Amino acid sequence: MPWNLDNDRPIYLQIIERISMDIVSGVYRAGDKLPSVRELAASAAVNPNTMQKALSELERSGLVYTQRTSGRYITEDTGLIQEVRLKLAEEQIRSFLFKMEKLGYESSEALSIARKITEEETT
Repeated sequence: MPWNLDNDRPIYLQIIERISMDIVSGVYRAGDKLPSVRELAASAAVNPNTMQKALSELERSGLVYTQRTSGRYITEDTGLIQEVRLKLAEEQIRSFLFKMEKLGYESSEALSIARKITEEETT
């Protein structure tokens, strides 16, 4: 999947978001080894230093850890992964509601529209 990085926000933050999303969605599973900094940087078309900064931040958050000589791995703490997943979901919902408010919809109206679309997709 392409990285689709934009110039509106710092690249390293977008990388953190992308890798976090990949972790919570199961692209990377608990305990998986991440590709090397150089491999990730090449696939994202960014400077390795930028990728290193993003991975260091992910380590601080606890989602990623380093094993000396063998690379970086996804945490095996599935509780932490679920917490991050919920946090990302809440951010998406807040963003959606904010955008709908800009269009003139109340939260209840926006949720009603979302519910209607969801029901249409399941039938």
